[in-house]
Amino acid sequence: MDNDNAVSVVEDLIETCKDGQKGYQDAASHVKRSDLKTYFNEQSLERARFAGELETELIRLGKPDKKVSGSVSGALRRAWIDTKVSLGGGDRTILESVEAGEDNAKESYQKAMSGKLPGDVAEIVRRQAASVQKAHDKVKSLRDTAAAA
Repeated sequence: MDNDNAVSVVEDLIETCKDGQKGYQDAASHVKRSDLKTYFNEQSLERARFAGELETELIRLGKPDKKVSGSVSGALRRAWIDTKVSLGGGDRTILESVEAGEDNAKESYQKAMSGKLPGDVAEIVRRQAASVQKAHDKVKSLRDTAAAA
């Protein structure tokens, strides 16, 4: 695999993690249930940690000081949550939006794992992908429970 492709994949995942970090932070500020607030804040911190791990790998790949922020689509998704909440959407609406963000994160990690990455990077991506999948499944379950209530 060429180094430029690995750098591109890692930069994309950093953007995904920063979107997740900001998205969870935004969701935590809007939900009413304290258990959701706690969970969303924990996930926000985990995504920040994931971004930090990937930024370290960028440096190892020879791309120091590249500042990657979240994506435009992530910012739009957060604005959409804000709009829905201001129109009276509750925790279920927020869970639906968070689940959509997790769908995107899951896809980003699956795409990254489908390519060939250097061993250390591939191991980090696999570990993070498993955590993203677990978070996705938990949010989906929470959303299903909220929908049934």
